[in-house]
Amino acid sequence: MAEDRILVTGADGFIGSHLVEALAAQGRKVRAFVLYTSTGSYGWLDHAAPETLARIEVVAGDLRDGPAVARAMQGCTQVLHLGALIGIPYSYVAPESYIDVNVKGTLHVVEAARVQGVEKVVVTSTSEVYGTAQRVPIDEDHPLVGQSPYSASKIGADQIALAYWRSFGVPVAVVRPFNTYGPRQSARAVIPAIITQLAAGATCLKLGALKPTRDLSYVADTVSGMVATLDCERAVGETINLGTGHEIAVGDLAQLIARLMDRKVTIESEAERLRPAGSEVERLLADNRKAKQVMNWSPAYGGEDGLIRGLEATIAWFRDPANLARYRVGQYTV
Repeated sequence: MAEDRILVTGADGFIGSHLVEALAAQGRKVRAFVLYTSTGSYGWLDHAAPETLARIEVVAGDLRDGPAVARAMQGCTQVLHLGALIGIPYSYVAPESYIDVNVKGTLHVVEAARVQGVEKVVVTSTSEVYGTAQRVPIDEDHPLVGQSPYSASKIGADQIALAYWRSFGVPVAVVRPFNTYGPRQSARAVIPAIITQLAAGATCLKLGALKPTRDLSYVADTVSGMVATLDCERAVGETINLGTGHEIAVGDLAQLIARLMDRKVTIESEAERLRPAGSEVERLLADNRKAKQVMNWSPAYGGEDGLIRGLEATIAWFRDPANLARYRVGQYTV
């Protein structure tokens, strides 16, 4: 494996940067594909340790540019495709951009992989494609329901990728992480929204819907699941959930984090943070048995104990003043 070169798209993002660090630490050759900006930013990789940056190659481009994706993939034997627009609220504002980046971007990835004969492509999906659970735990055969433009775009991306497996034999595997959290996550997500407000001294938390439940995966588990999928030949042609099998309501999560941070708070549900009524996903709870059966993966941060350990690590990172300063605390950004 150390002789293979792995292209990681979305390497500048929350999960992507953690994934690149993990692969580099294992001694693997990594080409990190980051979104081009005029400032030359590598996103979260700008804050990576010097030894990590010394081990990787960074290429800037845009998933919407097919030739740029193809050039970035040249010489790579494997692909971990994470690049996407992921903010659900913004997908209500700019749905066409989600089609361009998520669906067409994925098309560009699998087409380049087809032409270049890449050995493995792991496409990152999301538990949002299932919509509100019709049965629990949610297995990989659960119906797909696009309850937001974001989730619809990810359904389209998944199906494009799997169609390339069925039509052309491109060795694709699709992983569906449930709600990943950890250091570096955007404050649009609920856990950073809670922690940053508390770290800044808030006594009244401003959140969205409080009753929906989520299956929360610490980022180290999501990363290990992606690497396990990359290394597993049996995963080709499969869709595999990465989740813990433990759920918690948003309101209860907020109180748990407040307790871990030794704070007493009230919670206000703000209208601007609520999804349209038919778009809210009310319940997500993963069935992760397939991941265990196919590639012997299981979460290290499972159950209530694992959630607490992951939250404590996340809280510690956000409490660092240098990290907290990177966020607009208390400001809701679509």
